[in-house]
Amino acid sequence: MHTRTLGTSGLTVSAIGLGCMSMTGGYSGRPDHGPMIDLLRSAVDRGVTFFDTAEIYGPHRNEELVGEALRPLRDQVVIATKFANHVDPDTHTATGRMLRPDEVATAVDGSLRRLGIDTIDLYYQHRVNPEHPIEEFAEAVRELISAGKVKHYGLSEAAEGTIRRAHAVQPVTAVQSEYSLWWRRPEEGVLAACAELGIGFVPFSPLGKGFLTGTIDTTTGFEEGNDLRASIPRFAPEALQQNLALMEGITELARGLDATPAQVALAWLLGREPWIVPIPGTTKPHRLEENLRAADLTLSDADMRALTERSDSVHIVGGRYPDELEAQTNR
Repeated sequence: MHTRTLGTSGLTVSAIGLGCMSMTGGYSGRPDHGPMIDLLRSAVDRGVTFFDTAEIYGPHRNEELVGEALRPLRDQVVIATKFANHVDPDTHTATGRMLRPDEVATAVDGSLRRLGIDTIDLYYQHRVNPEHPIEEFAEAVRELISAGKVKHYGLSEAAEGTIRRAHAVQPVTAVQSEYSLWWRRPEEGVLAACAELGIGFVPFSPLGKGFLTGTIDTTTGFEEGNDLRASIPRFAPEALQQNLALMEGITELARGLDATPAQVALAWLLGREPWIVPIPGTTKPHRLEENLRAADLTLSDADMRALTERSDSVHIVGGRYPDELEAQTNR
């Protein structure tokens, strides 16, 4: 597996990481515990060093799973987790409010305990809390870094202005946001800020929650309450009917490269910038193998242009986020 460095931080990780959220639910049911432990450890065997979880996944169950699987391999891996929502420690349920800056220290202690490690390699603020200035959260994480509980600071789904303000207090190592051939919003300022400030970028849902694998069409069903895609407008049947036009170009190019659409979609991200590290998630060993092979697929300049132009030409129906991210930059 090739490696990449997240910006100028010195944090080196595998070129493709592993998003672990779905290993405890989110997409049509909850996978069995044992096979997910095996999958995480097999990912390390295949060269993956970058693993992504969060307190809210489960809640708590995902961190516990990742910790159980990776503790014996601690010296081989980089573990990223996230804070944002207040979670009741007894009931393991979100209480409906976001954490305050003075609560971050308690949150990190909980994550460390569940993961069973002494320090978190990359600690993201999962969502921006509009009720408190971002500088206060950056200062809270800076204190955790000084205390040795955290090594690197990250932001998830933050707007350009928020990133700049946080970075002025505590250097940001990585920004994580959705980014793929069918969701290119980070190109509206965020990626430019990362390039300027020396920050790595970590795309989540780099395969569009399965859309870019070519396995989803208008007949695909998503179970309400168990599959988060049921609530995302881009996956509504009437939206998919139009959004599938994007897949035609990806599939055609993949066929010519003797690759899969998923591999082409990941290779496009890797070709955008050397400091971009996608974290596709999966619960299936054969999908893990497929995704990791994308690190060895180099797209030509012509291929990159063709994919980008295809993405530009297709009007994606059903956006996911309103404009609250831009509004948060004013706090």
